[in-house]
Order: sequence, then C-alpha cells, then structure tokens
Amino acid sequence: MSSINQSRRRLFSRKKTDAVRPPWVKQTIEFTDECTRCDKCIPVCETQIIVKGEGGFPEIDFKIDECTFCQQCVNACPEAIFENTDITPWQIKATIQDSCMAYQGIWCQSCKDACDQRAISFSLAIGKAPLPKIDIEACTGCGACVAPCPSTAILVRHV
Repeated sequence: MSSINQSRRRLFSRKKTDAVRPPWVKQTIEFTDECTRCDKCIPVCETQIIVKGEGGFPEIDFKIDECTFCQQCVNACPEAIFENTDITPWQIKATIQDSCMAYQGIWCQSCKDACDQRAISFSLAIGKAPLPKIDIEACTGCGACVAPCPSTAILVRHV
C-alpha cells in the first residue's frame, strides 16, 4: 500500500478522543470539523484550564483548576459551535478511581472539601477510612475535585 493511501486512511479514520471540550459545545456537531483552532477561547478562560490539545484543538485540563462556567470561551469564539448557555454546560461527571487514598485506608477528603456543589460525600465505617460517593445528579462536572486530589484518582469524563 502506498504511503499516500495510508495517509488518506488515517485522515478518514480519525480516532474519537475522550477530550473534554469547553462547556456548551453543541452535542450535534463533530467538534474537530467545526472548530477552527483560532485559540481565542484559551486566553480568556478565567481559570486557564483551556489548553491546546491533540491536533491543536482546545481541551479542558482539570489538573490545572476547575471550570467556573464564566462563559468567556463562548463569548470569545467566532464560530457557531456553542449551545445556549441557559442549558446544562456539558454531559460530564466526576468519577473516583481505585487509586483513591480512602480505598487504601488513608483518611483523605480533599475532593469533598473542594466541591462547592456538595456532590461528594463520605460514608463512615467502623475501623476504616470514610469512603467517597459522588451524587451524579448534583455533580456539575466543574472539575473542582480533580486538582486537589493527591492521588489523581478523580477523572471527569463523558457519561
């Protein structure tokens, strides 16, 4: 197979990414087809969590900070890729991985302390560290719980 055919095949078989895009991106579009990578959303993000990701497309990096839903990315974007900001900003939620310190018997509640929505609670058990539980209905997917986690056990991803 020629290298031109291999390149074409790669072009048309783009792998889907699990990247978290800015809030309010239309669910009905293929983001990488519509975003022009102008980067206007990156400098206006008040918590600086929008970064250049794979292929130069904007992605959210919750290891940096949380999304405050300030809407600055929406306002800065010249393309028609965003929904009305009166709706839920995105379909992502926090999940806790097995690497959570509480699952290892270590008392830690840094994620709960960071969650303004009170979506994370801990259940007490005699002789054990309290275990975390996420209320999926209360979780906004803001990512406030990610950066403070000392064991990087929290992921925010599509549901």
